[in-house]
Amino acid sequence: MSDRPTALLEHTIRERMLAAPASLLWLIGAAVFTVIYGLFALPLACVLPYRARFRVFYGWSTVLVRWTRLVCGIRYRVDMQPGQPTAPAIVMCKHQSAWETLALMEWFQPQTWVLKRELLHLPLIGWALALLNPVAIDRRARKKAMTQLNEQGAEQLRAGRWVIIFPEGTRIPAGRSGRYRRGGAALAVATGTPVVPVAHNAGECWPRNSFLKFPGTVTVQIGPEMAPEPNETADAFLARVRDWIEEHTRALSTVYEESGHA
Repeated sequence: MSDRPTALLEHTIRERMLAAPASLLWLIGAAVFTVIYGLFALPLACVLPYRARFRVFYGWSTVLVRWTRLVCGIRYRVDMQPGQPTAPAIVMCKHQSAWETLALMEWFQPQTWVLKRELLHLPLIGWALALLNPVAIDRRARKKAMTQLNEQGAEQLRAGRWVIIFPEGTRIPAGRSGRYRRGGAALAVATGTPVVPVAHNAGECWPRNSFLKFPGTVTVQIGPEMAPEPNETADAFLARVRDWIEEHTRALSTVYEESGHA
């Protein structure tokens, strides 16, 4: 399966002009709400137990998802396939935009994330992330990062928290596939924990690193539990998870030409 898309998402000048006012209004509203919420909610969250801290953060994300729908017209629907784990597991999700980082909080509670440690330095948002004990790794120190992920990821799972991983490591434009990193699969193999794969097309409405947001419906497919087989390597397991995510992302996408992805 090729990683090179044969068609890329393009928005017309008219679509961009129509999206600009709503996108500006969204940005102003999101910034104001985040500052107010952060100033009042973060001090409270600091003294709360983990699940309560998560609910505070979840409240912020829920408002932003609804604000995105109200102002920018980005709706969503969810297809949750049978076979979900009965206990928190590892979630490996396609990463196209900022939308899914907010929306995933709706379906996997409580949760924490594997993320690059630089995000913790962001004002307000980074401080809030730090309250949820993420696995904050230095991606330049790969060997150390892998050890940290296995140790801290296992600890989070034992504490009853979903561990959210974007295996591509960064947001990838809609219609493309990034290189999948093996950390999530290695954690699954090391702990015997199943993975829940997630595919979606959010990048078609909210492109990565884009000020503009375009109206439409994001479709999210939450797959069945995928467990490592006995003696299966992390690389082999990662290939199976990747195939599921990419196959279902292609099925949702309007920016692939199927002939280019045998």
